[in-house]
Amino acid sequence: MPTGGVTAKLAIHGGDPVRTEPLPLEFPGIHHMGREEEDAVLAVLRARSPFRFYGIDLRREAAAFEREFAAFIGVNHAVGVSSGTGALHVALGALGVGPGQEVIVPAYSWVSIIAAVVNRGAIPVIADIDQSFCLDPADVARRITPRTAGIVLVHMSGAPGNAPALLNLARERNLFLVEDCAQCAGGSIDGRKTGSFGDMAIFSFQMNKNMTSGEGGCVVTNDLNLYRRAVACHDLGYPRNDEGRMMFDLPDLQLWGMGYRLDELRAAVLRVQLSKLPRIVDAMRQSKRRIRAAVESFSSVTLRTLIDPAGDTGCFLLTTYQDNLTALKVRDALRAEGIRTSPQGVSNIVMTDWGLHLYYNNLSLLKRASIDSNGFPWSHPENAASAPNYAKGLCPFADSLFERSILIAIPSCLTPQDEDDIILAFRKILTALEAGSL
Repeated sequence: MPTGGVTAKLAIHGGDPVRTEPLPLEFPGIHHMGREEEDAVLAVLRARSPFRFYGIDLRREAAAFEREFAAFIGVNHAVGVSSGTGALHVALGALGVGPGQEVIVPAYSWVSIIAAVVNRGAIPVIADIDQSFCLDPADVARRITPRTAGIVLVHMSGAPGNAPALLNLARERNLFLVEDCAQCAGGSIDGRKTGSFGDMAIFSFQMNKNMTSGEGGCVVTNDLNLYRRAVACHDLGYPRNDEGRMMFDLPDLQLWGMGYRLDELRAAVLRVQLSKLPRIVDAMRQSKRRIRAAVESFSSVTLRTLIDPAGDTGCFLLTTYQDNLTALKVRDALRAEGIRTSPQGVSNIVMTDWGLHLYYNNLSLLKRASIDSNGFPWSHPENAASAPNYAKGLCPFADSLFERSILIAIPSCLTPQDEDDIILAFRKILTALEAGSL
């Protein structure tokens, strides 16, 4: 733990920086990739069977991954898919989302969540967040209308949102709850894994995620019918039996497929990554816990509320300041001290620079863009009663947090020295801030 240097001249004022080497890029699962993933992929290639349902020497990696992932999350069923976006489309398709419905989504999320709702023909309704940076259950309740079909809770930036409260609200109002766990694989609330609370949950295994195969995703549920619908939606429109054969004799499960199947190559990588996920998450959680403990003693900083600190996956540190100008000064000072990544990485940013994660930066949403010439879904007669607002100012608490908060990635490979450097930089800068010399 660094003990000196907190009164040293700030680098932004001409002093020596804490460090000169960039911090590691985020990419949690990537930092733990090794020979095990190579061997898993080579085994599939040598079997010449990269397709999940048949091959020359089928290894059934996708089916094994689904069983193992469902067991890890603590649910009955899992459907591996080709991306997190695909998982959203499959989940909403399985739930029957379509025109005439509204789906409540958070002000802080990712463009894919809103896109999935729009592409199903429904209307996204944006709800505010609270100090957890996830959905505010009270604001969600205020946004419910007779057209509301469900809620998408996004466990953003690695820490769980208030799933128990939102589940209670969903049950009281006869709504579905989907958990988006794209950034929170391995998270939990009171020992219960994120992804096990809602009617369905989705995961992403894209490059930036806690476990990764470059691209990939998964849909999980405890409901057998929703599982069968998800299988049908992600495939050719029909569920499959245990042998992988399509089932044509279930009238309620004759749908239209979307072609989001997971292949054997990525499934093999994901099985290895899943076995490493606990230690990936533990590495980030421990690094973040140490940095957070050092920062929280300063009165000039507010830290993100953690629903369950033990269940935080630790991949991002969010700090909030009194105003936008202060946040900008702290960010610039941290960068001057060397708390930054290579130009490829996005870290140590004021959240107003966080692009399509913020609802009011989504230009397609603001102009109600359509993929056809008729303005679907906004112009659909079934959606005529919906008149949503998407302009900045819709979610005042989120708007304020975005302007005053700094996001720093916590890579899964930080060394004790890296942690020391981040802590020392914060101490130097926050000491100066509170002394009025920043």
